[in-house]
Amino acid sequence: MEEIKIFQLAERYHKLFPKKDMLAIQQNGVMKTYSTEEYIATTNNIAYGLLEMGIEKNDKICIISPNRPEWSLVDMGINKIGAINAPIYPNITRKEYKYIIQDCGAKIIFVGSSEIYEKIKDLDKEIDCLKEIYSFDQLDNINNWQEIINKGVEKPKPEKLKEIQKTIQKNDLFTLIYTSGTTGNPKGVMLSHSNVISQITTLRDQLPIGMDDRAISFLPLCHVFERMIEYFYMFKGVSIYYAQSLETLGDDLKKIQPTIMPTVPRLLEKVYDKILAKGAELKGLKKILFFWAVNLGLKHEYNKANGFWYELQLSIANKIIFNKWRDAVGGRIRYIVSGASALQERIAKIFTAAQMPVLEGYGLSETSPVISVNLAHTNDAHYGTVGTIIEGVELKLVHEDGMKEGEGEITIKGPNVMMGYYNKPEETSKVIDSEGWFHTGDIGRLIQGRYLKITDRKKEIFKTSGGKYIAPQVMENRFKESRLIEQIMVIGEGEKHTAAFIMPAEDGLKFWCQKHNIIFSNMKDILSNTAVLEKYSKEIEHYNSFFSPYERIKKFELIAEPWSVDGGELTATMKLRRKNILLKYQHLSEKIYRENN
Repeated sequence: MEEIKIFQLAERYHKLFPKKDMLAIQQNGVMKTYSTEEYIATTNNIAYGLLEMGIEKNDKICIISPNRPEWSLVDMGINKIGAINAPIYPNITRKEYKYIIQDCGAKIIFVGSSEIYEKIKDLDKEIDCLKEIYSFDQLDNINNWQEIINKGVEKPKPEKLKEIQKTIQKNDLFTLIYTSGTTGNPKGVMLSHSNVISQITTLRDQLPIGMDDRAISFLPLCHVFERMIEYFYMFKGVSIYYAQSLETLGDDLKKIQPTIMPTVPRLLEKVYDKILAKGAELKGLKKILFFWAVNLGLKHEYNKANGFWYELQLSIANKIIFNKWRDAVGGRIRYIVSGASALQERIAKIFTAAQMPVLEGYGLSETSPVISVNLAHTNDAHYGTVGTIIEGVELKLVHEDGMKEGEGEITIKGPNVMMGYYNKPEETSKVIDSEGWFHTGDIGRLIQGRYLKITDRKKEIFKTSGGKYIAPQVMENRFKESRLIEQIMVIGEGEKHTAAFIMPAEDGLKFWCQKHNIIFSNMKDILSNTAVLEKYSKEIEHYNSFFSPYERIKKFELIAEPWSVDGGELTATMKLRRKNILLKYQHLSEKIYRENN
């Protein structure tokens, strides 16, 4: 493994891949770029400025901001002095902000917008450790980040910086990544330089990208997935272009024309649903050809397993139909990298068939994050799995009662396993055993002895009153294939049968209503429409057919209010807060299981 620390990536980038667009973002209609030379100069000045302010090695600093060049520049400046960046999601609650800032003992916070500042502006009066808040945007009554750069320009400290960097070791704490906290308060995952660098060097040959490639960045940099892959880009010489926002993503894709796009399954699902909706509006031969191509793509298999005739048809579909899909995302996509949650098999198939291969991986914040990955571009992949275990990582499946034959909790050992949870040795000992095995809490099995398939979360499996074990996540992922279902939570612990709370997909439902001449006024009213209820019953019946009789959903309730982070139903990474949802909709649970029973 190449012996480098994170702060050395910038100089390495400039030495090996000097370029004018290391970072870029569109601002006011103009593409603003940062060269490798500008990047190094700016991050050095940030480092000098922080030193001038009295920030020392191991001091904690938080960045709360959407992705933008300033995020990367400040992050690297922090790294260069051996301080610790503890980034925070921009979309969490004030209570969670306060907890994380207090827990890590942050001295400085950088915010990316006035909205974020409004959430935290008074916390410096409540938290003793917090000394200063800086803004990336020019805002009234708040320090601007440029002031730190100016301090560095006025009082550079190159010799002091060198001395500090000599003391930084590969196994030193590099960052704190706070988990999204599906249960209880977030925990600070301690990752070392070695943890993250081990990922970069292990994956260096498995993802063949380089200085001619351009990545689009829109997944939160406070999440370890996007953070690690940004360092990977630096290692490989890839230009990083930041999307302006999720709302502008479509236009940004066309403008930036990226060759690599990390994403999450839900976004790909929405893209696919929108494409299908447009296809449904076509007429005559165009419509026939569109759905012929879609159905063909859904049958895709690796290694040309479907034979010559299929591949010939697919080549035609790519020329006349899928080429328009590629154009919609800039026309140059070579790889889509998917992580953070399970990807529907149909999505992986259709995009890979459309010459936008999806590299689906699996991991956790605690594993820096990658544990396994499907290498679609080399055909070393298997649909319905998260790929093979990466080099240097050991896997052991631990079988327990309630798990199916061949299944077990996924435990791993390797250089990517975290140092532990910050200030929480007891919590650390719960997940890393005496032999060094990290217990993920996920359940899986090996397909063909090498491809890892995730079957559920250990903590989420429940048992009905009949003694049958239910894996809700597997079921939920299947039901979310419906264009009418945005979110679903399967319930039924201790009950005779399973049921579900369903949050309808508004766009999909509107389209269905329009097609069937049903007036859609608002979500609350439409969910009492008899035809709509019948349609959802049919959707449930269809997807129930994929499961055993004891697993099938017998009753359901439609939820009009959208689930959100602010509402407490979802984590910052869009995972279900199951306890919160159960508590909030206890009256619906009573209705399902107690009325007319």
